[in-house]
Amino acid sequence: MDWQLAAQNLISPPVLFFALGVAAALMRSDLSIPEAIAKGLSLYLMLSIGFKGGVAAGAHGLGFDLVAVIAAAVVLSFLIPFIAFGFLKLTTALPQVDMAAISAHYGSISIVTFIAATSAIEAAGLSYPGIMVAAAAAMEVPAIATALFLARSKAGGPVQGETPWREAALNGSVLLLVGAFIVGLITGEQGYNDIAPFIVAPFTGVLCLFLLDMGLVAGGELRQARKNLTPALLGFGLYMPPVGGLLGGAAGALIGMDTGGVALLTVLAASASYIAVPAAMRLALPEARPSLYLTLSLAITFPFNLTIGIPLYITYADWLT
Repeated sequence: MDWQLAAQNLISPPVLFFALGVAAALMRSDLSIPEAIAKGLSLYLMLSIGFKGGVAAGAHGLGFDLVAVIAAAVVLSFLIPFIAFGFLKLTTALPQVDMAAISAHYGSISIVTFIAATSAIEAAGLSYPGIMVAAAAAMEVPAIATALFLARSKAGGPVQGETPWREAALNGSVLLLVGAFIVGLITGEQGYNDIAPFIVAPFTGVLCLFLLDMGLVAGGELRQARKNLTPALLGFGLYMPPVGGLLGGAAGALIGMDTGGVALLTVLAASASYIAVPAAMRLALPEARPSLYLTLSLAITFPFNLTIGIPLYITYADWLT
């Protein structure tokens, strides 16, 4: 790993604000960001990254490479939950439904990790194709399908099949991300120039505020669920991201992506959802415990990826390409 890059990432303002949020929550501070403001910050980030990705994709041109990237993303999203489920079955004694729910989170993606990775890639002097936004959107739903299959295959209980698909496909973050991508694709450079003062200069500051809020949420989950985090589960939350990342990076290199693209596909495969998939799991597998799957994805894997994982994945992508 590039330790200089790792050090720069650890002392970057977004990461430090995330650490501040975790520390404040663990110390039971009354620091908080109102829910409406936090939602507004999230909407801004989705709009910004989606629009810029659409503009970049339009300039890049849409063709076989877009199909290849989306196909790779979908395959990864279907496959990774099976691997995660196998690890959990070997190392824990969790009920089948809990293992299936946790596995779904690791086949899907964390859009905030994706956004943080784009900033780190740019800081490292690399570029990435705008079509990666489409790959991120494509990885939300397939992991849920795999989880439902895993839960149904041996648990024997009924699993609702229609509402979770709608919940995932129409999740606000997914819808805005894809919609902003399409708007950027249509309006191109002219549209970008029109709203650049809104989506470029404020981006890092908004990201800092958003990660402060995510730190508060992650610290709260960690404080409340410590008794459920066995060593095996804690280890899973730390080793599963690099396992997924290895597959993502290999897939990116196989389809001929450049370093920045491979790094982002690695990040997507290594991240864990804490927005779309938890919402779907509450409907599809209500007996699964949020204190397990949300704590693992948000309080363990997300901080690991934000601090150590992203520099590791960029270094891995550089080695592959």
